[in-house]
Amino acid sequence: MKLRIYPKWPQLAADQTRVEIIDWLLESDPAISWQAMRDLTDALPAIAAERARVPRVGLGAEILARQEADGSWRRAGAPAWLSTLFTFLLLRATGIDPADPAVVSAIARLDAGYRWDEEFGAKPFFEGEVEPCINGGVLALGGYFGRPTESLARRLVGEQLEDGGWNCEAPKSKRSSFHTTICVLEGLLEYERAVGSAPEIAAARRRGEEYLLKRALFRRLSSGEVAKPAFLELAFPPRYHYDVLRALDYFRAAGVKPDPRMSEAVSVIENKRQGDGRWLLDRAYDEALALPFGESIGEPSRWNTLRALRVMRWWEGRS
Repeated sequence: MKLRIYPKWPQLAADQTRVEIIDWLLESDPAISWQAMRDLTDALPAIAAERARVPRVGLGAEILARQEADGSWRRAGAPAWLSTLFTFLLLRATGIDPADPAVVSAIARLDAGYRWDEEFGAKPFFEGEVEPCINGGVLALGGYFGRPTESLARRLVGEQLEDGGWNCEAPKSKRSSFHTTICVLEGLLEYERAVGSAPEIAAARRRGEEYLLKRALFRRLSSGEVAKPAFLELAFPPRYHYDVLRALDYFRAAGVKPDPRMSEAVSVIENKRQGDGRWLLDRAYDEALALPFGESIGEPSRWNTLRALRVMRWWEGRS
């Protein structure tokens, strides 16, 4: 199969690299390879077959195998809700087919068996709890896996702050948080995809997107200074943490037209590309996962490389 690397992507001289970046992604876990086929190549006929491997081979299969009888995921020393939420979000990141029978069974198990803690009302998983950063993740999972929860979406819209974003510390805090805002935006996007036209949701997302854009995706509105150095470090999995790659990948997934206010953030991504064309793993918020996800900090990252390349393709206006 002949794969095409697009003209303005990393053009690396033969003596600068030992790998073809696309092939390096394709020769990996199906969770990554099928998305590389979809987002970076012309290999359309092979995509469905590769995606079908995700529940049976590699990371997706391992996540499904680690699920407990009550539908949760657990890690020693971590609260059950923490491991469940963030391991489940990693499953979503694999792009696994929600209609696969193994996935349908896993979702039914979670739906029937898991409850949030009593202090949060002991509600079923897809109804969420109280903090918008957590509920954004829950809403994203519900939308993706066929359990969109209208009451949760409406709650999040109602919690939007005057500046357009969200903050888990509200109402005590009147200013939004980059972290909470990206979590909620991802949730609202998946909900909107699941239910179809939802003007109120779309309007809330646009206000949240504008919150980030006014800040060039990583700067303080008041001073123009970098809000947090960690926003310029590329993390996977991100847990609830914000960084510019996560933000740009959200805008790409949402079908937003590239905006000049994103250009500095895009330059950050470009400048983090290594000489061999790959991106490193700067951070890993994996302390609550029920299993290792297979990458090490400071080493070349297939997850970051995949996401950076598809962001660059989108930024350059390619279809």
